[in-house]
Amino acid sequence: MAGFEEMWGDLAPIGRSPRSGGYFRQPWQSAELELRAWFREAATARGLLVEEDPFGNLVAWWGSPEASGKVLTGSHLDSVLDGGAYDGPLGVVSSFAAVDLMRERGVTPSRALGVAAFVEEEGSRFGRACLGSRLAVGTTAWSDARELTDREGVRLGDVLEGPADGSRSALLDGVDTYVELHVEQGRALIDRDAAVGVCDTIWPHGRYRFDLAGRADHAGSTRMEDRADPMLTYAATALAAATHARESGQRATFGRLDVRPNGTNAVPSQVTAWLDARAESDSALADLVEAIRASATGRAQEDGTSVAVTPESVSGEVRFDVPLRDRLAARLGGVPVLPTQAGHDAGILQEAGIATAMLFVRNPSGVSHSPFESAEVADCLAGVEALADSLTELVG
Repeated sequence: MAGFEEMWGDLAPIGRSPRSGGYFRQPWQSAELELRAWFREAATARGLLVEEDPFGNLVAWWGSPEASGKVLTGSHLDSVLDGGAYDGPLGVVSSFAAVDLMRERGVTPSRALGVAAFVEEEGSRFGRACLGSRLAVGTTAWSDARELTDREGVRLGDVLEGPADGSRSALLDGVDTYVELHVEQGRALIDRDAAVGVCDTIWPHGRYRFDLAGRADHAGSTRMEDRADPMLTYAATALAAATHARESGQRATFGRLDVRPNGTNAVPSQVTAWLDARAESDSALADLVEAIRASATGRAQEDGTSVAVTPESVSGEVRFDVPLRDRLAARLGGVPVLPTQAGHDAGILQEAGIATAMLFVRNPSGVSHSPFESAEVADCLAGVEALADSLTELVG
């Protein structure tokens, strides 16, 4: 499967930081636009018809896009800030490689097959995870999405024209099945000594903004007991979040912070912190976030500060289509079936009524959302074979 390695080599330098080795592929910026051009070129080289919806989602069709009962595969091309190479692009490259392999095997699809690249899956620019797929299925309205802003204050509506009438996308009309291949974000396949696995559930997860307000003051002349310092409230809250998550076996991360006025010699007036929380059930997620909020409120009373918590996006538990999951796991020889704590476009499509399955490719370290994310070539090629076998099962 030289085609996979050639495509992977073409993508490797795009958006890569010479300093960290990580990737900066934020939507509608230079690197991601270059990847979108690559997608079109790869599709055209294979004689696939490319469609793009008003939100920037792309699908390359093998067969007529006007048909019903269509099957979709693919993933996304954008990255988190300073992210890894595999999260997203592995699924897109593997999808094109699977089409190549199916053709080599003489497969003639009885149903149209599409390779998708959903936009802004990571939410790294406009803060809404799986934004492209949410817009495509209509669970997020364009009237709301267009008002989202990036870190520089740029509105999505000023970057993307969107639909003139505000309607949802028609790109997924007639699609009844979706299979997404993704690098595993964890160590379950390592522990099971397996190159490929099938996912059965996505943990509930959400992003929550904590606005901590205090009073700006002089870092030298203001006595410690006279301060209303929201940074202290934040620090105690971050530690409490880690404690609550560890004690309950869940996940809680404060990974983004905005401090004002952000001066070395000034007590902050405001700290805005974003919590990423994930749990094994919807009730466990609610309990975790409430425990962290209560800890923040209690500490704020001690510090003379205030706390406001705003959910920015929350996704409930997703259970992938059981017959499809079992059918593919059996086709692949009884590979491991496992949950994931990471969100994916696959979850959005499943919740929208499209029967969905996910395949995972082994990650030798388990590290993801990092320049150190990796996968062995042999495992990637095993993933391509597994995807080709799965798609052949569905369209062959």
